[in-house]
Amino acid sequence: MTKKLNNSGLVYIDKPAGITSHDVVAQLRRHFQTRRVGHGGTLDPMATGLLIVGIESGTKLLQFVTDAPKSYSATVRLGQNTITDDAEGEVVSTRDPHYLTDDEVAAAFASQVGFIDQVPSSVSAIKINGERAYNKVRAGESVELAARKIEISQLTIERISRDKFIDVDISVNCSKGTYIRAIARDVGEQLKVGGHLTALRRTSIGKVAVTESRTIADAELVPLHSAVARFMPVHEISTDDLASVKVGRFLPWPVGSDTSVPALALVSSETSDVVAIGKPVDFRGEIMLGYHSVFLVEN
Repeated sequence: MTKKLNNSGLVYIDKPAGITSHDVVAQLRRHFQTRRVGHGGTLDPMATGLLIVGIESGTKLLQFVTDAPKSYSATVRLGQNTITDDAEGEVVSTRDPHYLTDDEVAAAFASQVGFIDQVPSSVSAIKINGERAYNKVRAGESVELAARKIEISQLTIERISRDKFIDVDISVNCSKGTYIRAIARDVGEQLKVGGHLTALRRTSIGKVAVTESRTIADAELVPLHSAVARFMPVHEISTDDLASVKVGRFLPWPVGSDTSVPALALVSSETSDVVAIGKPVDFRGEIMLGYHSVFLVEN
């Protein structure tokens, strides 16, 4: 059965400080009058910036939003540790950092660039035996998380200021799963003065910049055909191929398309509707077009 897709897509929100990502979802459920709403990548209450939210069938795109590289601007305070690695947590230690030179500070941040094994913040949303790590920490439990391989492709120091502490403004381009709080913690530990995050703003996800976002009150739906092109290549299919998609029949992988991409958006050549999200599938030794999600038929 064909679905109505005109109320499906993504919403680009500039999340304000002081509310959770779930709060944004709850408000957009009321705004768009639907329960089928989710977000692609949590921002802490302290953080601001780009939060991408899926509406109706747009929720099927959120995996690709989450997987996309991200950019942030942040301020790291050197000279203090907090229990949460950010300004919302209790201060657990304070040291005078002013013996450090700017060159020493810069070298510590430079050591974070590249493929690194990063231990997530203990107050992350990672689940341990079914319970979020941050709930365990707030209950007074000790939490140890395993390191994860992440990539920080670029880290630029924008400014170093000195008052009671040393505050370092940075911009970061990184892979999914990167914790900017962990950068602050690890740089502070490396310099032996402690560090935590005092400000964080997400400036982009994939090809979407925060300058394209809106407030919750002014939220505007980006339709599926516009949204998918920001996160994956697009391939037009014929009416005959559309019939194959509807019954789940594999199609040949498009000639000239990169088989290393995780997904491909299939668009009807007749209507320009998004038909499905395709994925490369090895079928009897040949790369074929399988389906991650199909939009025009009930699953």
